[in-house]
Amino acid sequence: MSGRLQGKVAVITGAGSGMGLAMAKRFCAEGAKVVAVDITGAQDDVAAAIGTSCVGIKADVSRSVDVIMMLSAAIDHFGRLDILCNNAGIQGPLALTADYEEDDWDRVMAVNLKGVFLGMKHAIPLMLKTAGKGAIVNTSSMAALVAFPQLPAYSASKGGVSVLTRQTAAEYASQNIRVNGILPGAIDTGMTRGMPADYLKAAIDATLMGRIGTPDEIANLALFLASDEASFITGTLTAVDGGYTLL
Repeated sequence: MSGRLQGKVAVITGAGSGMGLAMAKRFCAEGAKVVAVDITGAQDDVAAAIGTSCVGIKADVSRSVDVIMMLSAAIDHFGRLDILCNNAGIQGPLALTADYEEDDWDRVMAVNLKGVFLGMKHAIPLMLKTAGKGAIVNTSSMAALVAFPQLPAYSASKGGVSVLTRQTAAEYASQNIRVNGILPGAIDTGMTRGMPADYLKAAIDATLMGRIGTPDEIANLALFLASDEASFITGTLTAVDGGYTLL
């Protein structure tokens, strides 16, 4: 099947690499116009590689002014907003809860949880105004389901993303705004590969399918949830973790 997002306009955060990059490529290949958002500058290379169907915007998702600007770019360049993928996230340092620095905690929460809140807060009115409906896909984590020692801020932030996803889905279902979440497991991204080797090995060893996942496998689900094929699906939290959280 091709053209699954034909005529749709999407904003994807964290699109400079990893899962967000895979989403941007896949969405454009399926006919969408995409605003690729990142804080690193890599979003410009992504847009250049994809072509005219993609525009790169530099933004910090923890700042309201940046979020408003990135969403307005969808209207300015493509005339509407149909889809928002709140994918940007950071891991933060590894440390036990009692040893975790307050500044590190605040930064992880600002990007991972506040960024999702701000994205939905400012996107929903634009979706209702320009498209009359919308699809939001939030990237949570399997860390919202099971404990990961030394990742207190990351795990708590992703737990918040999962709850906020369901909360917002319930609030806006009657207005045709669908909100769903993806809970990735160990995925082959820079963030995951940057973890200590023994930590990553333990995560892969605990994955029942015995391997690390790929960004494309996350993008596949994001594409489905963003498309009209999922028109009767909202408030779901789907683990893409190779069976890690089954046991």
